[in-house]
Amino acid sequence: MPLFTGVVPPVVTPLNTDFTVDYASFTRVLENLIDAGVHGLFVLGSTSEVVFHDSETRQAIVEHAIKVTDGRVPVLVGTIDPTTDRVIKHSRIAKAAGAAAVVVTAPFYTRTNQAETVDHFRYIKDAVDLPVIAYDIPVCVGLKLDRKTTVTLAKEGAIVGLKDSSGDDGNLRYVLADMQDDADFFGMTGSEIVVDSVLAMGAHGVVPGLANVDPHGYVKLWNLVQAGDLAGARAEQERLCKLFEIVWISTARTSAGSAGVGAFKTAMRQLGIIANNTMARPQRHLNDEETAKVDAVLKAVGLLG
Repeated sequence: MPLFTGVVPPVVTPLNTDFTVDYASFTRVLENLIDAGVHGLFVLGSTSEVVFHDSETRQAIVEHAIKVTDGRVPVLVGTIDPTTDRVIKHSRIAKAAGAAAVVVTAPFYTRTNQAETVDHFRYIKDAVDLPVIAYDIPVCVGLKLDRKTTVTLAKEGAIVGLKDSSGDDGNLRYVLADMQDDADFFGMTGSEIVVDSVLAMGAHGVVPGLANVDPHGYVKLWNLVQAGDLAGARAEQERLCKLFEIVWISTARTSAGSAGVGAFKTAMRQLGIIANNTMARPQRHLNDEETAKVDAVLKAVGLLG
């Protein structure tokens, strides 16, 4: 049976206006997700703005998340960094803190190929006695994990699963088919808007940033698919698709990263989950005009009165 299944949100890291971590708000984020019935938490992923945090802050974030969670759900930790040895260092810190698994991308900035990427994951698995989850996000790292790469690593036990944020659902489908005889392997989608169809084709879970805003919606969607109610799942997915449109509100003024995570943070602030929508520098938070548009979407999908 796969180690992890279900809804595993990539947890937003709230910041104070001085760009330090707002741990009081972070606690509320974690409790809100757990109360909604999520099946795990993924801290220090892209939605957590992981690459903006130094090593000491990363460690503090992980330790806080694991302390607050207190074993209620597994905590997966992103140990994302450009090079293998730095990932190993972060992974050892995560293990010492009590992480259930580490989530690892291909190397980036360094221009590695598929063969070197395979070795990257092997080195990490050999160095750290924790399950390793491959994170396929070529838009950020510049390299797509090939089907052969993923399957090779899975079959030799270097990875236990895949978090697919590549947008290539066809490749994910082939990986799931290749690994269908391995009951321990899992594949999860990082998409917010095609979860119903990806689960229906055999994915084992979902890692949606939008679940920080509406965790109940994604847990409901998961439960509907598990119950075989695909029509109900489609209806809930379409409601979540309307909510997801908040990520495009500021694209005329901000980067894609600011527009997406900034929209999540803005919505969470408007819902009273976090204190403010500060983004890590140099990214820009949503302004008052954009916030008003976020509010309109939240009202349209029933999240804000």
